[in-house]
Amino acid sequence: MKKLSVWLVILTLSMLMIACQSEETGGGNTGQEVKEEVVTTDQVNETEEAEDAYYPVTYTTYNYAKEPVEVTIEKEPESVVAVYQNSIETLLALGLEDKIVAAAGLDHKVKPELEDAFSKVKYLDAWQPTKETVVMENPDFILSWYSYFSDKRIGDVAYYHDRKIGTYMALNSGPVSPRTLQNECDDILNLGKIFNVQDKAEAIVDQIKTRVEEVAEKAKEEEQKSALIIEFSKDTIWSYGETSLGGDMVIKLGAELLSPEGNDLGAEDVLSYNPDAIFVVYYNGGDKTDIEAETQAMANVLDNPKFANLDAVKNNKVFAIPLGEMYASGIRTIDGIERFAKGIYE
Repeated sequence: MKKLSVWLVILTLSMLMIACQSEETGGGNTGQEVKEEVVTTDQVNETEEAEDAYYPVTYTTYNYAKEPVEVTIEKEPESVVAVYQNSIETLLALGLEDKIVAAAGLDHKVKPELEDAFSKVKYLDAWQPTKETVVMENPDFILSWYSYFSDKRIGDVAYYHDRKIGTYMALNSGPVSPRTLQNECDDILNLGKIFNVQDKAEAIVDQIKTRVEEVAEKAKEEEQKSALIIEFSKDTIWSYGETSLGGDMVIKLGAELLSPEGNDLGAEDVLSYNPDAIFVVYYNGGDKTDIEAETQAMANVLDNPKFANLDAVKNNKVFAIPLGEMYASGIRTIDGIERFAKGIYE
């Protein structure tokens, strides 16, 4: 009887051990499935922790008084209002089209490679949205130009910051001087930081800087060329000087920028400069096709008999350049660089 009791105890313990082992492994194929599920959950948690660890992010922007303002955002912006060409296109180039709840202010159609992404974006009817329009979109971030962040337009940045809405103002749109190529690069890098897409931002900036270095290095091998950047208004000719983005581009490319002070010029001034290349700035605003706007801009020089003896005219070195490629240009900065480089050196 005692032997039977002992065997019963041993049998019971053995069954308990088998049951415990079965629970730990989950038994057969079930153990494999449970193990994979745990790994996947851990990976998700690690990803969420990494994202949480990245934010908050602090960056510097400006207010309408042109004073630097430090802004801290607690998480990645999810509802962005983007106003003006460079604002919209830079976000698209960074792969952030799904973050844009509303956009406005295109001078031109977006770049061809961005058309698919832009098709997913809500584009407002009003080219210059009001403050009320922007607020109705319930944004958590607003990206625009200095001139738009006025009380008469979409409102000063303080209004939005008080409501925990982040803003960013393009550096070359007005808050700082001089306007430089580095400012455009900094805008792109800052947005990469704000949206946690630094790799994409750095790739765009590297492309810009590499191209400038290539052109400048090659320019050292030949006699320095001169360039004049002008824009025609009703009665005057305005030159873009060394404190303008266009002027800084020309200088960085190794050419001599004529009229570096950026003054109003007369026809006689242009004749006295006799530049190797002339770039005529135009602003489209959507009223004409780009070809029509370019033709009209160049006609200001080519159809004026006073300019017939300029070297640039005789050598077919008069070019039109859209304002959007050399003023708060965003990702079109590379297009401005290419246009200046080809016009001056090819």
